Amino acid sequence: MNQVWSKAKRYLQWVMLGGVLFFFAKAFSRHWQEVAAMRIDGSGMIFLGLGVTLSLLAFAWSGIVWHWTLGEFKQKLKPFWLVKLYLKTHIAKYLPGHVWHYCGRIWGVKQVGVPGEIATLSVIIEPFLMIAAALTTAIVSCLIAREGMKDVHNFNNWGWQILSLLGVMLIVHPKFLNPALAIMGKFKGKKKDCPGVDLKHCHIERYPAKLLIAELVFVALRCSGFIFTFTALHPVAPNQIPILISGFSLAWLAALVLPGAPGGVGVFEAAAMMILSKSFSPGVVLSVVAVFRLVTILAEAIGAGLAYLDERRSKETYQLALVEERIIDREFIALK
Repeated sequence: MNQVWSKAKRYLQWVMLGGVLFFFAKAFSRHWQEVAAMRIDGSGMIFLGLGVTLSLLAFAWSGIVWHWTLGEFKQKLKPFWLVKLYLKTHIAKYLPGHVWHYCGRIWGVKQVGVPGEIATLSVIIEPFLMIAAALTTAIVSCLIAREGMKDVHNFNNWGWQILSLLGVMLIVHPKFLNPALAIMGKFKGKKKDCPGVDLKHCHIERYPAKLLIAELVFVALRCSGFIFTFTALHPVAPNQIPILISGFSLAWLAALVLPGAPGGVGVFEAAAMMILSKSFSPGVVLSVVAVFRLVTILAEAIGAGLAYLDERRSKETYQLALVEERIIDREFIALK
């Protein structure tokens, strides 16, 4: 059964990728002149720089959230070390399989004594919290700009919006989350270094409000990076910001949950095109999502590079300290 599902998932990913490529080819053929006319001036480069910076901060913040998640299970690790591990492994999400960034984190914390069940749980819980945070952000942004967005997302009924928001909050309730995590723990990761783990005896005891709020901050940082990238290519009016926030949150959520290319490449861009093209020129949206993908990859590469360089510097400092200690010991023995 698992082999059948694995093959079906692989074929589904190829179908999704083919559909995305066809969608972009069709969109580009219609709006290539508008895309070609796009220019980025000096202020636009500043906005792009802000987009990269905020995206990098978002990924670093996720490392801090991971530290808090492990803390919920009485695992005390150095936050700076966890942030570096998170940044180093995050870039691996673009590898085929879309699990290697999770595997790297699980393997990394297991090396310092974290039990395998808790290491796996701390990684698996993250997507659930992100789903809840992204949906909450999208719904709240619709509530803020209800009148201006009712024709865009059909969120013109306060009752349904509130019910939807309550439903989102229930996603991370222990009564729902614990069974879901137990199932995910058995099947998550079929690779040699990322085995499935039975989590039936490892569960969340209280509502993870702190972690959910922290993921809301993460989504806010990612939204801000997207808005600055959008502003670098096209002016954004204040009343359009909630539309961009809602559109980005839903598109990013689609890339998180739908099968496709590793790292959500293509899925996010296609979803953003379908959602935001109702409010902005399709050519502008096509240009923005392409540039934002580059912004995201650049931020991830910078994060991984900085983490690697700091780790290398720490090793060199440690080795130098050992050498100096041995020299001092020899001099002390010689004096005796």
